Amino acid sequence: MLRSCLVSAALLAASTLPLSAQPLQCASRSKVLDMLSADAQTRHAIGLAGQAVMEVFAGPNSAQWTITVTLPDGRMCLLARGTAFESVFENVPIQGVPS
Repeated sequence: MLRSCLVSAALLAASTLPLSAQPLQCASRSKVLDMLSADAQTRHAIGLAGQAVMEVFAGPNSAQWTITVTLPDGRMCLLARGTAFESVFENVPIQGVPS
């Protein structure tokens, strides 16, 4: 359930912004969390990516969403932002496993 949400978040992050064309926007974790809090965004998903932590935040009524990564040095970087967030919990079978 959470796995499919994280996979969806990663796919959205990869397709939403041309990351190679833009430098990552990073600041201290506390500053980024303050910014997200000001937008009334709360954490909806979390996952590990090596030594970094990926998180998905979303606001009430699907107003806004943000995908971040927190690096081991404490910086939190914005990977993608958008609107019309929807939580989807699906049981997607793994390929090759009968459903």
